[in-house]
Order: sequence, then structure tokens, then C-alpha cells
Amino acid sequence: MNPLARYEPLVDDAAAFRAACDRPLPSVVRVNEMAASPARVREAFDEEGVAYEAVEWHDGLFRLPDGNPGGNWPYVHGWTHGQEEVSVLPGLALDPRPGERVWDACAAPGSKTTQIADAMDDEGTVVANDNNLGRLSALRHNAERLGITNAIVTNQDARNFSTKPLAFDEFDRALVDAPCSCEGTCRKNPDVVDQWTLDHVHGVAGIQKGILARAVQATRPGGTVVYSTCTFAPEENEAVLDHVLEAEDCEIVAFDLPLDAAPGVTEWEGETYDESVTRANRIYPHHNDTGGFFCAKLRVGGEAGDGTGDDEEVAA
Repeated sequence: MNPLARYEPLVDDAAAFRAACDRPLPSVVRVNEMAASPARVREAFDEEGVAYEAVEWHDGLFRLPDGNPGGNWPYVHGWTHGQEEVSVLPGLALDPRPGERVWDACAAPGSKTTQIADAMDDEGTVVANDNNLGRLSALRHNAERLGITNAIVTNQDARNFSTKPLAFDEFDRALVDAPCSCEGTCRKNPDVVDQWTLDHVHGVAGIQKGILARAVQATRPGGTVVYSTCTFAPEENEAVLDHVLEAEDCEIVAFDLPLDAAPGVTEWEGETYDESVTRANRIYPHHNDTGGFFCAKLRVGGEAGDGTGDDEEVAA
């Protein structure tokens, strides 16, 4: 079964959804503003004859029609980093501040870690964790090329992450960009459609629940946790949120994204989820000519401390 057909009941235009999923994904780079401004990168691209298109909704993103983000000197010098367009959304939702303590639970190969560090002006601490030691070498390489110095790299199973090696016990913010079944990447990785199985969806959902629960536990009261995937499967998105809402002291908060998005779904194949999952955002390829994505923002419960986390109100 083509898994994309499974999700047609969730979208507003099934034909447009399937057509968009069949088109190649544009190549995109993100500007590393610790090294260069978007204007300076545009000048460099013009000087070198690199074709590019500005992404309307984000000044620091450029689409490269030639599909070779690493084939120019601004990339080599750490001015840009190849990163899928929708992949920047979790970092925007997380909204990290200079001086904070941030945990990136599933960090390799480092696109979101380096985006977070850039947003923090390389001040504070980003703990970049991944359970795959081999993938961490790519993270370290990307951090070094982009000039990131506030990142600590750890190799743990995020479900049982321990802060004992660190000099602090809790984080201001945490990002869980969870391992998933990846149907949303089908425009750049068509093989994911052929390799997809429902057994894998159910298996990885258990891992996602464990990681997100640990992220909530490791974040201070009043802090922010962002959960994201590149899958359309409600079992890996809304069902994970529903589980953690029941198991941990947290709530989903509404937030705006600069792209067209659909709300989370509250029913799927006989299962129902907490109504607040509608505050999450589903990104479909035919709405913005991007990959597929899911993103939710949670506020950790309890009495807020003296940190600098968000104080946003929960939407009704």
C-alpha cells in the first residue's frame, strides 16, 4: 500500500496533495547569521553566479535551483547550511534566547542544533544529544564549520537521558525532533514510500512517547518543549501528544507559523485525542511547496521559576 493514500482523508485536496508529493523538493540553504547577514549572502551568491530564490516567509532562507547547497564558498566558510525549508519551523517555535539552557534530544546531523545556537547568538548552552554515535560526527562537523561554540554533544538514549554529566539539572527549553516514519520527506527521499510499514509506525510511536515524556520531565516549570516530526501519521503525532498530556504535567499552547498549516486532528481510525491537539500544526506539501511536517509547542506545568521562558497564554 502506498502510505500517502492512507492520509488522503486528512487533507483538503487529495489530488493536489499526491501531485505535490510526486514533485522533487527544492534545495534550500539557511543563512548562519553568526557569520553573515542574508544581504551579504545574496551579494556573495551574485558575485559567484550562484542562482537562488529568496523564500518569501523567511529572510534567512534561499532556494537553490541547481540543487547543490554545498557547492559554493559561502557554504564552505560557514555562511550557509543546507536545511529543508520546513525543518526550520521547530526552531522558530522553540524561540530560544541567549543565555538559556536548551536540550536538542535527537540532534544529529545538527541542522536544528546549529539553528538554535544561531538564534541564541552562541550564548548559553545547547546540549545536542543523539543515540547514534555515527551520526554525531556529522553534527560535530556542522557545528565546527558554522562556528558554534555553545554546544555540548552527548550520546544517550533520550528516553532515559541523564543530566548527571552536566552542571545543571533542568532546561529552559527542549526540542524533540523525533525519529519517525518520514513520509513527509518523500519529495527528497522517494524510497521512504516503498519502505513504509504500519508495524514501523506503531513501533516508533512508542519511542516518540518516551522521548517527549523525558523532555517534559527535564524542562523547568514554565519552560517550553517543541515536538516535531516529518510524518503525516496521527499515531506518531497527535497520539504521542495525547499520551504525554495524560502522563505528564504539560499543556499544548497555540502558536503562529509563517506558513499555511492545518490543525492537528482529534480522531483517527477509531481513536480520539485531546481537543488541544488542534493547537498543533500540520504542514502539507501542496500548501507551501515544501516537505510534510508536524509541529507542536508545549508549556511545562508547575510553578514557573526565574528563567526566561515564555509566558504565553494558552488559546481557548
